[in-house]
Amino acid sequence: MNDSRARGTTPPGARSEPEAARWVRGMFARVARRYDFLNHLLSLNVDRHWRARAVRRLRPILGRPGALVLDICCGTGDLLLALEAERGGAVVGSDFCHAMLIEAQRKIAHRHSRSALVEADALSLPFPDGSLDLVTAAFGFRNLANYEQGLREMRRVLKPGGAAAILEFSQPKNPFFAAVYGFYSGRVLPVIGGLISGDRSAYRYLPESVRRFPPPEELAAVMRAAGFARVEYERMTGGIVSLHVGYQL
Repeated sequence: MNDSRARGTTPPGARSEPEAARWVRGMFARVARRYDFLNHLLSLNVDRHWRARAVRRLRPILGRPGALVLDICCGTGDLLLALEAERGGAVVGSDFCHAMLIEAQRKIAHRHSRSALVEADALSLPFPDGSLDLVTAAFGFRNLANYEQGLREMRRVLKPGGAAAILEFSQPKNPFFAAVYGFYSGRVLPVIGGLISGDRSAYRYLPESVRRFPPPEELAAVMRAAGFARVEYERMTGGIVSLHVGYQL
């Protein structure tokens, strides 16, 4: 990974990977109850489109008979439920923030979902080597304390021919659009998010974490270095979001 980019998320005051992980876990615990509402509000509901597009891209894997699917950093379960709907069968979601899993469980129960939740750190997944067909992460990968270790874990649990998919925020390439997006994410989002969630530090951290996250071409290179093959990525909505897919040999 380019030296100009962090190896993992760097929250304010965190001096080590364990400190970064504790900060992120605590931050998400504080905003869990308002997280869904703010996601849809601040993205103008476009986040639903991003997840739906990612699921369509993954249809060939989801359609495999008996496919085993894991959504890491699952948060409140939006991608997990979209994957289940497309697959027509249960998937597994994992997250290391208990409060987010409580919100996900409420949603799963309300929709009579058959999917299951596991409280687990994405850097040390409780699944055997080569056991899964698909591992996904939507808007949570950039919050890992170590991106390379996260990729190694995703690859470790995949079967040969399995895939990892990362849907994550990125920076627009168009200068004008990038300036508008930068103003919104840097000035508007923290104010609205802070007022509604009651935690301004969380909504200052989140846009900053996007700014510091590797750009799509760099993340693709890191995925290849971690051993993934046929790594591809596509930008969405002018480059605000990117979807990366890589395969286990």
